[in-house]
Amino acid sequence: VPGGDASLRLCSTRVAQEGINKPVIDRIIRVDHAGEYGANRIYAGQMAVLGRSSVGPVIQQMWDQEKDHLKKFNELMVAYRVRPTVLLPFWNVAGFVLGAGSALLGKKGAMACTVAVEESISEHYNNQIRTLIEEDPEKYKELLLVIKQFRDDEQEHHDIGLEHDAEATPAYSVLKTAIQLGCKAAIFLSERI
Repeated sequence: VPGGDASLRLCSTRVAQEGINKPVIDRIIRVDHAGEYGANRIYAGQMAVLGRSSVGPVIQQMWDQEKDHLKKFNELMVAYRVRPTVLLPFWNVAGFVLGAGSALLGKKGAMACTVAVEESISEHYNNQIRTLIEEDPEKYKELLLVIKQFRDDEQEHHDIGLEHDAEATPAYSVLKTAIQLGCKAAIFLSERI
């Protein structure tokens, strides 16, 4: 350093890996990144169909939050050195098709999809919160704060879906169950592959 012998240390975006349960953290960050990526694609599909309708601004608001979630998990993947799931190209297409397909059923169909997905994700985030608390709540404090905030956002999206007549969708319970089974499969696969 010119003019002195002080050493400069560049800031790192990486998290110290010592003492963390790497397999657990890798699985959590990988699946959450995949989930937020899929949610972005679902809302993109819904906006492609309903973006100019009366519900468009509501969908856009939820999508904007999902974009922030995805950005944060992109950062966490770098910080914790986690590879993404190899299934991202599949989730790209599947998410968009689910979003557009549900939106083709109308506003209620799109909101039924939102309720089903966000309920699944909220439950999934709650399971992760329990896992991290059992591991070491202090060690994973920052990650817990992120997951708790995102869980709250997803619960808010769920409630918005209910407020916008999701349950009035024809065959609502069948549609919801089918979407939630797909979510469980996506979570299972994205954690591992």
